[in-house]
Amino acid sequence: MLRKLAKSIREYKLASILSPVFISGEVLMEVLIPLIVAELINQGINYKNAAGEVVGNSENLLKIGLILVIACLISMIFGTLAGDFAAKASTGFARNLRKDMFYSIQNFSFKNIDKFSSSSLITRLTTDVTNVQNSYQMLIRIAIRSPLMIIFSFVMAFIIHPSLGTVFLCVVPILVVGLLIIMKFAFPMFMKMFKIYDKLNRVVQENLRGVRVVKSFVREEYEKEKFASVSDSIYKIATKAETIVAFNSPLMMASVYGCMLLISWVGARLVVGSGGTELTEGELTSMFTYTSQILMNFMMLSMIFIMVTMSRASAERIVEVLDETPDISNPENPICKVSDGSIEFRDVDFSYSADMNKLCLSDVTLRINSGETVGIIGSTGSSKSTLVQLIPRLYDTTAGSVLVGGKDVRSYDIKTLRDSVAMVLQKNVLFSGTIKENLRWGNEDATDEEIVNACKLSCADEFISTFPDGYDTYIEEGGTNVSGGQKQRLCIARALLKSPKILILDDSTSAVDTRTDALIQQSMAEYIPETTKIIIAQRISSIEHADKIIVMDDGKIDAVGTHEELMKNNKIYKEVYSSQQKGGLS
Repeated sequence: MLRKLAKSIREYKLASILSPVFISGEVLMEVLIPLIVAELINQGINYKNAAGEVVGNSENLLKIGLILVIACLISMIFGTLAGDFAAKASTGFARNLRKDMFYSIQNFSFKNIDKFSSSSLITRLTTDVTNVQNSYQMLIRIAIRSPLMIIFSFVMAFIIHPSLGTVFLCVVPILVVGLLIIMKFAFPMFMKMFKIYDKLNRVVQENLRGVRVVKSFVREEYEKEKFASVSDSIYKIATKAETIVAFNSPLMMASVYGCMLLISWVGARLVVGSGGTELTEGELTSMFTYTSQILMNFMMLSMIFIMVTMSRASAERIVEVLDETPDISNPENPICKVSDGSIEFRDVDFSYSADMNKLCLSDVTLRINSGETVGIIGSTGSSKSTLVQLIPRLYDTTAGSVLVGGKDVRSYDIKTLRDSVAMVLQKNVLFSGTIKENLRWGNEDATDEEIVNACKLSCADEFISTFPDGYDTYIEEGGTNVSGGQKQRLCIARALLKSPKILILDDSTSAVDTRTDALIQQSMAEYIPETTKIIIAQRISSIEHADKIIVMDDGKIDAVGTHEELMKNNKIYKEVYSSQQKGGLS
């Protein structure tokens, strides 16, 4: 796990190394400062003359005081530089980590994304990365500083007086055991808490996406209760985890004050009993400083352990994303050209899960010639969308094969294949930006003339021309400032700009009126005759003039034929036609 995360440090390795180097210099100065203070007391304030009287020495006081000031300034400079490099290293590491995760997600297939869920991926890219960033900054700064401070202070304490130094050895095992127990019980709770954070993000995400539905059905109170329930779950488990972690503070403070009392008692007896020969006042003062340094840095180490405990859960979740192998990838020697728009399904079975008993498509065999217009109709849940998603290889077949241009789709370079197949999905997505910027997703080099032509084919030009800013009209996030039908027509124009060999319209004219739908079909038949067109529709009027119509039922092809043939021979098709005639839909 650590090796995987370390790959994201990259150009910030130098900053990550310099921070501990300057920290070491700061620690060295801070350890020497108590010795200088002891000399200041012994040789300056408590300086004794030949008769043994305390008379002080202003010359020593100034000399040692100047050394003390210089040591403090050096310590401050080292500390500032260490903090600066640690901040650069940790924020840079977090930036690279987010970038690596985001790039990894871009290569995921739909199946990979379904495994994590979008809300979980958002949590991992934000909260989890922030936790790891904070932990990394502490590791390259405080996790270096505290052990060094403890070791150096131990050494100096033993140099001053070995018997007083043994006081610390009694406390260390208690602290170590206490920290290990806290980590053991706190870690599982933090893991559980982050999973609930995923759920919280999902609740918020769904609420914001479906805010119009929520308000139209007056379900605000229900949404509030749902949010409160998840939020309360986080509160309860976070409280339990923090309660365990809270034992760290009294444990540390008890150790600090216990050491202070023992050193005060033993040290005072040594000073008084020996008349200052075995232990001087200055040395006792230094011991108090070293005691404070040792135990306060143990407290800092305990905080690091807690932070690492929290970030360990986050780190594991991040590595899960980085380690995830894309379900769909390029073959070793991919084909980089699609010859034509012919499509063939050979004995295709497909399941979204590994369970072969839960097939969405079974025994699908079908041939579509290049340039044909093919309609697909069927009841809801008959796997119409699933069928067409296998063509640009958004999913791979569970069994059998799909061929485009006479070659198995798995033998193509993925970019080449998907550039040759344009899909307008059921859920039409527009991004924030101008209409032109949205349309150029289909072809970023498209000229203004090509954009206008594509919009004319999709009947989008007629409403765009009514906008004051025309093609420079700003589209809000999700396309909320255009109607459903306008959004569909813009998405069709975007797909047409790809100049694809295969165009798939997945129920993408459902929000337009029948007249506009007919004009779109007519335009495509006239202006892109060589493009294979697959139209999934609920209205028979949208597909009745197709070269062939596929009737699907329960994941299988029930029949294939022209409108006239199906009206004679297919029960399902006749029933749909009859119901739409009665409803006045055709």
